[in-house]
Amino acid sequence: MVEHDAVALVTGASRGLGAVIARRLARQGHPVAVNYRSGRERADEVVRAVRADGGTAEAFAADVTDEAEVTGLVEEVGRRLGPVRVLVANATGPQPEIPLEDLTWQAHLDQLSFFVKSPTLLTQAVLPGMKAGGGGRVIHIGSDIVARGLAGMSAYVAAKGAQLGLMRSWARELGPHGVTVNLVAPGWIPVERHSDLPAAERERYRAEVPLGRIGAPEDVAAAVCFLASDAAGYITGECLTVNGGHTLT
Repeated sequence: MVEHDAVALVTGASRGLGAVIARRLARQGHPVAVNYRSGRERADEVVRAVRADGGTAEAFAADVTDEAEVTGLVEEVGRRLGPVRVLVANATGPQPEIPLEDLTWQAHLDQLSFFVKSPTLLTQAVLPGMKAGGGGRVIHIGSDIVARGLAGMSAYVAAKGAQLGLMRSWARELGPHGVTVNLVAPGWIPVERHSDLPAAERERYRAEVPLGRIGAPEDVAAAVCFLASDAAGYITGECLTVNGGHTLT
């Protein structure tokens, strides 16, 4: 069992999906560790917003693809807030479109660093505390791109597919310790970095979605909060797609 006020660590939480997830988890009662790599001012804004809502949050700088920094991050969160019982692996990097003819192994490694290496380091770091506490929640932020298989995005698709496989294997391995492992797979969810996307492209995407609208960060945050809650205590190894039915077959 994971208490409703268990400490949650959200990586890449200074903006975008991570910031909304952090604020929603705090409203659910979790003290939240807002991780960022370089956006200290934005991370502080998230912390201030959480506190203004009556919640508890602190900002923590770390590159979550670096082993030493991940170890230090989890130790510092433990000192300042308590042991991490809910991990949301959300941090991401650039996702360039690369034709197959130009694809390099380094391009693969760049994506694998965020979606295989980082979740591995983070889960290894928080696992002792979860085991000692009798359970925990590991929630990956994946992507429905694994189902869509977009051209020119093969490095990203491959890494996100690997992340899905990790989740399933870890769910089986960690279940006996009371740790659930799940993945939320959003469709295209516009955030700050999409502000200059042409309106015609937005409309083209919206027209393909059965629910008739483009998703919002709050849709993803709601799914994460459900998986972090006691209501999801018997759910593990699952991919929860949040895309309005866009990949229905």
